Amino acid sequence: MTHPLPFSCERAILEQFLKAEAMALWAVRSAQAQDVPPAVLQFLRRHEEEEAQHLKQFELLLGVSSHGKTALPRMPSQWRILVVHLYGYEALGLEFARLLVSLRPDLTSILEDEEVHVRFFEHEARAILAQGGPAADGARQAARAWRRRLPRTVDRYLHDESLVPFRGELRQHILNVIDARFLAVGLMARTEGEGMSYAAAEARRF
Repeated sequence: MTHPLPFSCERAILEQFLKAEAMALWAVRSAQAQDVPPAVLQFLRRHEEEEAQHLKQFELLLGVSSHGKTALPRMPSQWRILVVHLYGYEALGLEFARLLVSLRPDLTSILEDEEVHVRFFEHEARAILAQGGPAADGARQAARAWRRRLPRTVDRYLHDESLVPFRGELRQHILNVIDARFLAVGLMARTEGEGMSYAAAEARRF
C-alpha cells in the first residue's frame, strides 16, 4: 500500500483480524498435538496464550464473540511442512496487523507480538532449509502448495464492501510481501509466485 486506509475501513479490518486471531488460536492448539521439537512446543504454548488474549481484546472492541469450534483443524504432522503453514499464516497476520495499527495506533502491542511470531517461525524455516536434502525439499514443496492457496485466502479477508476501492492494491501488496519473505528465506525461487520482480526488490527489507 502506498497510502493509509481511511477510517471507514476500521471496523472491517478489526473484524478480519478477529477472524484471523481465532484461526491462529485454533491452528496453534492443533499444532501442539503434532510432532514438533520441544523448544517449538514451549513457544506454541506461549503463543496460544497470547492469541487467546488478543482474541478477547478484539471481542471486547467489537462487542461480538468469535465462533467457537468443537474440533481442532487438521494440521500437517511433519514439522518441515507444518512450519511452512504456521510461518505463512503468521506472515499474513502480520500484514493485517500493520493495516490495523495504521488505523488504531493504540494497538501497537498486537503488531509487536505478530512480529515476534513471524521471526520465530522464520528462524525455524531457515533451520530446516539449512539441513538440505529431503527436509528442505519437503519445506519448499509445502511452500509452493501453500502459496497456491494464498490468493483465495486473501480474497476472503478483503471481502468487506468498505475495502472495495482498495481491494486490488491491498491484495497485490500482501501477495508481494509474502512472496518477498518466502524468497528471502529460501522457500521460493525467483521464478515462482506473483509479482516476483517486485518481490525480489522487497526481499532486501527482510
